Amino acid sequence: MSEKRTDVNQLGEFGLIDHLTKDVDKKVESTEFGIGDDAAVISISDDTSMLISTDMLIEGVHFNLMYMPLKHLGYKAVAVNVSDICAMNGVAEQITVSIAVSSRFPIEALEELYDGINTACKAYNVDLVGGDTTSSLTGLTISITAIGRAAKKDISYRSGASEFDLLVVTGDLGAAYMGLQLLEREKEVYKANPNIQPDLDGHDYIMQRQLKPEARIDIIKFLRELNVVPSSMIDISDGLASEIMHLCKSSEVGCHIYGEKIPIDTTTSTSALEFNLDPVTCALNGGEDFELLFTVKQEDFDKIKGNPHMTFIGHMTDKSEGIYHVDKAGSLVELQAQGWDHFDKKN
Repeated sequence: MSEKRTDVNQLGEFGLIDHLTKDVDKKVESTEFGIGDDAAVISISDDTSMLISTDMLIEGVHFNLMYMPLKHLGYKAVAVNVSDICAMNGVAEQITVSIAVSSRFPIEALEELYDGINTACKAYNVDLVGGDTTSSLTGLTISITAIGRAAKKDISYRSGASEFDLLVVTGDLGAAYMGLQLLEREKEVYKANPNIQPDLDGHDYIMQRQLKPEARIDIIKFLRELNVVPSSMIDISDGLASEIMHLCKSSEVGCHIYGEKIPIDTTTSTSALEFNLDPVTCALNGGEDFELLFTVKQEDFDKIKGNPHMTFIGHMTDKSEGIYHVDKAGSLVELQAQGWDHFDKKN
């Protein structure tokens, strides 16, 4: 081992991944695509591929049990992994679940966690087929691997976007971030005075988006019915701006995104203003919406326009034109990824 010491925060999450995997070589013919997308792609027949994705949730980093019910946590852990399979335009079929748990968790608590996992499996029609259980000295860690399937001709990678492609987002954005802000505020109030009850009235939507997000399996069905195969695709876990930049980097293109077109729920906007935050900024940088962001060819415009589940928010440009947010005044603002970074010292 070298005596040189470099802090991981100097590279950031994705820089670290690139650094650690730069010498990884493909050795097996069935490996169609490895590191660098929402899921690995493994050939299982001439026309079908298996999709595999893994995520970890760490207590104190990804969730706070002071306000995250264990049943909701189990559900969310499955949903975020199923979302990665959706982001490849595929359908999840199985999951494995591994947990590391400390002695402070009784059996009844773990039963609650698995109740949420089983509820999600029913909702997404996936089977729990294995995993591992071990002890932890610090708390709870959950690792889920999702396994899915897609026809090779239907798989959407991050790298497929071209100049003039249209940028589409599903659902609405920023609600999960505002739900987190609300929960964190009420946590601090409770810590200061446990006798004060949480003020959560009227915030059901943003709470649900944070505590129980849904993977957009319905969008995959809609795209099949519309006969649309996205030219590129990613799910929105780290913030819209961050995901746009991932698509642009992988596809070697630029992008113009129009702030006034970003779909934001009224409840989200109201909550953002209560916190003295700009709703568009929350939508761009909040993360954990687990909506789908994808590009389509211009000839697919008529197939998608008017669909209440999908919104056109911009278009891809030549790489030389950069990545910009066009504000309400028509000014070009260079897009910055300010979403979640696991190795950012501020997080």
